Amino acid sequence: YSKRYFGAAWDWRWFKAQGMAESNLDSAARSRVGARGVMQLMPSTYGFIQSKRPEFGSIDDPEWNIAAGIMHDRYLWKYWAKSVPSDVRNPFMFGSYNAGERTIGRAADSARVVAGGTPTWMHIEQVAPKVPRWRYRETLGYVKKIDSNYARLKKQR
Repeated sequence: YSKRYFGAAWDWRWFKAQGMAESNLDSAARSRVGARGVMQLMPSTYGFIQSKRPEFGSIDDPEWNIAAGIMHDRYLWKYWAKSVPSDVRNPFMFGSYNAGERTIGRAADSARVVAGGTPTWMHIEQVAPKVPRWRYRETLGYVKKIDSNYARLKKQR
């Protein structure tokens, strides 16, 4: 699904790293707020994706859960395309997956001032404590965990 939604050159290990951060690759995982599966999708998010892709089966089917998670990542990747260069966009995509694009958008608005232009994730980390209505420690830790998982997966070749 990484090839389908991101192209052949995209490194699939990013999404495995994300699945490890979300559920430790446990297809039966359920969060306290109701997120489900490997990619820990909320049923409402899955339902929206499924309305666009009716061939997607149950949220609890690992294949469809992973496909929908990566498809949602693609939406977030495109969402940030106008304001964040591709070489620094991954943390914005993953951060938005965790906290929502509006929350990361508020952080990016604050970070533009600090950056004096286009913010990087480092700028987001700097302004995070000042962004209202955001449990930023969770999101910043989530993005770091994905980076760490990815680094480990790359070494395993």
